[in-house]
Amino acid sequence: MTISTEQNSKILVVESEAPVRNFIDGYLNQTYQVQSAADGKTALEIFEEFNPVLVIGDGNLPDNIGVKLCEEMQKRKNVFLLVIFSSVTGEEARIKIIKAGVDDFIGKPFSFEDLAVRIEILLREMNTVTPRNLVFGELGINLMSREVRLKEKTLALTALEFQLLYFLATYPGKAWSRQQLTEKVWGWKCNDPRDEQVVDVYIRLIRRKMAKVDSAVPNFIQTTHGYGYTFAPSDRNNKLVSK
Repeated sequence: MTISTEQNSKILVVESEAPVRNFIDGYLNQTYQVQSAADGKTALEIFEEFNPVLVIGDGNLPDNIGVKLCEEMQKRKNVFLLVIFSSVTGEEARIKIIKAGVDDFIGKPFSFEDLAVRIEILLREMNTVTPRNLVFGELGINLMSREVRLKEKTLALTALEFQLLYFLATYPGKAWSRQQLTEKVWGWKCNDPRDEQVVDVYIRLIRRKMAKVDSAVPNFIQTTHGYGYTFAPSDRNNKLVSK
């Protein structure tokens, strides 16, 4: 499969199993600039120097390093994280890593065609952001800088949290099902109802970050029970500003 995104995109591969790491590294090096690490400590050191746009991480790294790597990337803008889970990764561990800021995940065994598509979708999201601002009262979404401000304070959203909020805010008042959101935002078909739960996780994370600014802020993302979510700003004097 040909990956059609920019060739100079930097990808960091963090994988404890040498055969898998070398295979991914060799496959991606045909198209991207790639560096790899076998453990979390080395990965964090490379991350600082290499400044990748995407990290493909092993979800089974010891000593909680996988979570630390996710948390570190939450501080950066325009950095995506794709985590590889194995069959032995427990549900509790998966949820903990997802909450730490994962943009997508894939389970072992996986095909490289599947991995390539997920990488292409994530990088396309980064490179094709529409240059517009969305303003809803005290909530502002700047698509050029990929910055969200609420009551003059910046929300520290991950890349995928930003994409999800932006997508919903682009269609105020429209209800989207969880399946539709996984297809529109994540870019993949949802064949297992359990996969839709990742939408709930990210919605909770966005709401929690908004509530940290002010617990009295309106609930911009409302639950449509038994279906999905709706972006419903309380301030009807909202506007979309082209830049």
